[in-house]
Amino acid sequence: VVENAKTARQWLKWYGHPTELRQLTIWEMKASDRREEILGYLAPLLAGNNVGLMSEAGCPGIADPGANVVREAHRAAIRVVPLVGPSSILLALMASGLNGQRFTFHGYLPVDRNERVKTITELEQRSRRDDETQIFIETPYRNAALFQALVDTCQREALLCLAADVTADDEMIITRTIGEWRKNIPDLEKRPTVFLLLAA
Repeated sequence: VVENAKTARQWLKWYGHPTELRQLTIWEMKASDRREEILGYLAPLLAGNNVGLMSEAGCPGIADPGANVVREAHRAAIRVVPLVGPSSILLALMASGLNGQRFTFHGYLPVDRNERVKTITELEQRSRRDDETQIFIETPYRNAALFQALVDTCQREALLCLAADVTADDEMIITRTIGEWRKNIPDLEKRPTVFLLLAA
């Protein structure tokens, strides 16, 4: 069960999956899938076969439509086994130097500019009050707008880590104060990025 059949096949081929690709059944899932469709993905499991869940980018079930498939598997009393693999969210936190004892992942912030600024203000206040790292992501083509909202809204001493293209050859993970970021605007165009904020 995958998000994109083409890239899943490419990865399975590169990885050297022991089963010939033409012998594998690959279903594409979507966040909009109805429960009946999700239950269809689980039918082979109920017949005694194994089913794998692959994310397009990231970690299955984390900011990912695969969570719906896993939830239905639990409802059907099917054993769920997580496999070791990278989560850009946790890798970003590990490399950020920010508080790894207390953190919250929020997924995507509001697209509306006013709502986004309001949310950023609330997250910064929460971070300061609870000494808690706030983690969120954005669609790559909106990275610049989110970055600008952060540097315009947050106090200059707050720490912001940008973790772009985590585990890729051009990986960039940098933590600076908001004041320092105002002088060093990064190019995040089309780069999958994790944003981590800790109010000093």
